Amino acid sequence: MPAPDGPGKRSTGRHQQGCRKWFQRRAGLAETPRRFYQKGMTALHTLAAIESARQEIRKSRFLAIAGPIDSQESARAFIATHSDASANHNCWAWRFGQTYRFSDDGEPSGTAGKPILQAIDGQSLDRVAVVVTRWFGGVLLGSGGLIRAYGGTAAICLRAAAKIPLIETAHMDVTCNFPDLALVRARLGAMPAVSVTAEKYTGSGGGLTLCVPLSELEGTVSLIADLTSGRAVISTDRGPADGKPVRP
Repeated sequence: MPAPDGPGKRSTGRHQQGCRKWFQRRAGLAETPRRFYQKGMTALHTLAAIESARQEIRKSRFLAIAGPIDSQESARAFIATHSDASANHNCWAWRFGQTYRFSDDGEPSGTAGKPILQAIDGQSLDRVAVVVTRWFGGVLLGSGGLIRAYGGTAAICLRAAAKIPLIETAHMDVTCNFPDLALVRARLGAMPAVSVTAEKYTGSGGGLTLCVPLSELEGTVSLIADLTSGRAVISTDRGPADGKPVRP
């Protein structure tokens, strides 16, 4: 009578699949959904450089200045740098991952900062700050007019800006003996998207810290587990890597 798992080859395949899942759980990958860059989802971008746009609406002048940020502190510095003390209003918004802030700076609540933030989100942007400055021209625009003016000026600015894609990454630590380490290093040489950010060695082996695109994380864990026949110790610590910003 055949074994419950079927013929030997099929059983071996199931065993290997089970081993991969076990290593993925050990590496912290199981039961954690990916939030971005799945097939069919819009990839996030940030700005490559500072951009500006101007509009005059019913005698009021609007100037939008948008730029990339790499921290919440840099967002606040960007706003301070690009606000004009001589203007009537310096309204702004920024997004850094799941953290965001916006300000109406004296305009009626909800008519300036939030429309600017919506312009950022509407173009699938992250790590971006926008300041829209208004010089009042003597004609009231009303709530709807203000929403269109602030949001529209921000949107024009952001559409004109050069953009670069954001890559969601994770850090992976791999520890193994010297023969396995040589195999892993050789295979990583054929994986340009994966970079080695740190190395350490002991008397019996060594360890590598890798920066891995999140879309390739599970595959990289499985590959290293297969190459080392399960001997490698693998752990991950998801987060942004230097030069590769990511929405947390």
